[in-house]
Amino acid sequence: MRAIETIKNIWKIEELRSRILVTLALVAVYRFGTYVVLPGVDVASLDTLQQQTSEGLLNLLNMFSGGAFSNASIFGLGIMPYISASIVIQLLTMAVPTFQKMQREGESGRRKITQYTRYLTVLILIVQGPVYLINARAQNVVMPPVDDWWFQISSTVILAAGSMFIMWLGERITDKGIGNGISFIIMVGIIARFPQSIAQEFVQRTTDSSSGGLVMFLGEIILLLFVIAGCILLVQGTRKIPVQYAKRIVGNKQYGGARQYIPLKVNAAGVMPIIFAQAIMFIPLTALSYASPESASNSFWRHFTDMNGFWYNLVFALLIIAFTYFYTAVTINPTQMSEDLKKNNGFIPGIKPGKKTAEFIDTIMSRITLPGSIFIAIVAVMPAFAKIIGITTGFAQFFGGTSLLILVGVVLDTLRQVESHLLMRHYDGLLKSGRIKGRTG
Repeated sequence: MRAIETIKNIWKIEELRSRILVTLALVAVYRFGTYVVLPGVDVASLDTLQQQTSEGLLNLLNMFSGGAFSNASIFGLGIMPYISASIVIQLLTMAVPTFQKMQREGESGRRKITQYTRYLTVLILIVQGPVYLINARAQNVVMPPVDDWWFQISSTVILAAGSMFIMWLGERITDKGIGNGISFIIMVGIIARFPQSIAQEFVQRTTDSSSGGLVMFLGEIILLLFVIAGCILLVQGTRKIPVQYAKRIVGNKQYGGARQYIPLKVNAAGVMPIIFAQAIMFIPLTALSYASPESASNSFWRHFTDMNGFWYNLVFALLIIAFTYFYTAVTINPTQMSEDLKKNNGFIPGIKPGKKTAEFIDTIMSRITLPGSIFIAIVAVMPAFAKIIGITTGFAQFFGGTSLLILVGVVLDTLRQVESHLLMRHYDGLLKSGRIKGRTG
C-alpha cells in the first residue's frame, strides 16, 4: 500500500524523523500543561466555567487554548495575546517610520521587531490575567478571596508565564520541528475538541427523534467535506495573471523555452486575516469583563460577543476583508517584483518597465484579492448559519470559521514540508497527482 510505503520513507530520513519526534514531544508538553490547574483553584468547582465556555465567543477562545481556558489551567490565556501583539506591531510597521526602518534592516531588524512583540505580549498578559480571574470568580469558581493579593499577583504571573512558555514551544517547533509552531499549537487545540464535538452531534441526532436522525448526521458530514474541499482550494489556489514574461521576447517571437507566467495567489494572505480579525473580536469580551453585570448586559458592545448575531458577523466579515488587503500589501511588493523582472531582463508585453509594471501588478493583485477576501469572509461566518439549522455549537465551529481555515492551512503547510523532505531525498511525494501546495507553496 502506498500510504505504508510513504510512512516507511519518512522514517528512513533521519532529519525528518527527528523533526517529527521533536514536534510530537513538544505538543505532548503543551497538552499536558492544559490540564495543570492554577494553584489555589478548586478543581471540583470548574463545572460552571466549563458550561460558560460551551457556547458563544468563549467557546471559540476555549478551542484556541486547547481547553485550557475552561480548565483554569496555567495555559488558560493561550496564544491569542501573542497574536494580538503581532497585529499591533505589524500595524506599526506600516505607520511608524522607526518600525519601517527596522523592517528594512534584514535579520537584525526582524529580531528587534520580534523582541518588541514579546514585550507587548507581556503587557497584554498583565491586563488579561486579572480579567481571567475576575471572570472565573464570577462563574463561582472556588479560589482565594479578592483581597488575597498574593494569589492575584502570583496567578497573573503564572498565567503570563504559561502563555510565554507556549510561545517558546511554538518557536522551538518552528526551528526544530515541522511547520509553523504557533499555527501548529493552535491547530492542536482545535483538533483536540473535534472528537468530543462530533460525538455530541451524533448523540443529539440519534437520540432526538425530531432532529432528523442518522440521515441528518450523514448529511452534515457530507456538507462538512464540501466545506473542507472549498477551504483547500482557497488556501492553495493560485491564478496566473494574463500576461507572459520571458527573458528575451522580440515581437511575436519567443526565445528560451516555454512561456512563463507570474503566479499570484487568489488568497495570498492565507489564514492570517481571519486570525487577526478574530483577535480584534475578542477585545469587547475583555472590556466587558471589567464592567458591572448591569452595565454589561445593556451595553452596545454586548452584540459583539454573540457569535450568531448579525452585528458580530458583519463586523467580523468586514475586518477579514480589510485585513486580507492589508496583509497582502505587506507580504507582496509590486515594486520589488517589477525590479526583479527588470534585473532579469524580463518585462510584461505592452507595459513599460519600472513604475508602470509595478502599477499593473498592483492592479491585478487588487482585483484577484477581492473575490478571495469575500470567500474567506463567507467561510468565516458559516458557523453562524450552521448553528441556525440546528447543529450543536461545538460541531458548528468546524463548518467554517477560524478553526477550519487554520486547520486546513496548517495541515497543508505541514504536509508540504514533509513532501519537500521526501522529494529532496528522491522519494515519491505524498500525492501521485502533483505536489501539495500550502499557504506559502
